[in-house]
Amino acid sequence: MLFFGIAEPLWRLVAFGAAFTLLALFELSHPRLERPELMKALKARRWATNLSILLLSSLLLRVAFPAAAIGVALWADARGYGALPALGVPPLLAGLIAFVALDFAVWLEHVASHKLPILWRIHRVHHADPGVDLTTALRFHPLEILLSMVWKAAVIIALGAPALSVLLFEIVLNAGAMFNHANLRLPHRADSILRRLIVTPDMHRIHHSVERIETDSNYGFNFSIWDRLFSTYVAQPASGDDAIETGLKAYGRKEPTKLVWSLMLPFRRN
Repeated sequence: MLFFGIAEPLWRLVAFGAAFTLLALFELSHPRLERPELMKALKARRWATNLSILLLSSLLLRVAFPAAAIGVALWADARGYGALPALGVPPLLAGLIAFVALDFAVWLEHVASHKLPILWRIHRVHHADPGVDLTTALRFHPLEILLSMVWKAAVIIALGAPALSVLLFEIVLNAGAMFNHANLRLPHRADSILRRLIVTPDMHRIHHSVERIETDSNYGFNFSIWDRLFSTYVAQPASGDDAIETGLKAYGRKEPTKLVWSLMLPFRRN
């Protein structure tokens, strides 16, 4: 298991690079929203800001959690912590349970980040992005990334989640978030089938709508079942998939594309 801890950054970097490249190419060839004034004039600045936020968040996370989530899993395993080992759950089943439980935990955290004012102050950095594409999935304030890791670490320890399952979950979560934030037009039939299980771009884009009732819906990143189970699922935006307006009206479209402005947003008055 030590191998996974040592190789974790490499596995995640390779998976991230592959997913980012493929989705960027798909966005260019099959965009859902074609808005030259936004997607061209502001895209370079948006991408620079969003990728810079990712870099800063990653650096902070590596300082606070040098081995990230998988390091927490290895630490818990070495001490025999967690409900799954205590119950003697077979490794394969334990890995599956841990994967699903972690996805629910992330969904629950996402709901809390909208409902609790102190968490929303931080999470609104993500929603302030005036455009929605694969880089929006990377635009989480460093404080939110740190708090998210603390929450995931607690869940991993409580479960005794297998390290390999945690590694796979982190890779899938990252790739899945980029996929469902992508400015990507899927065939209607494909979207209808996929969203029965996983979150699709058209489904998650509704969550980034400027309309509050739509923002408070479709919280999932991987599995779409949680929103259906807890009645937070919205199938279509009121304005339609091709006319939906995204972002936060209070901040406009120019300011959120600036790096320093975005990093300072949690500390600004509402």
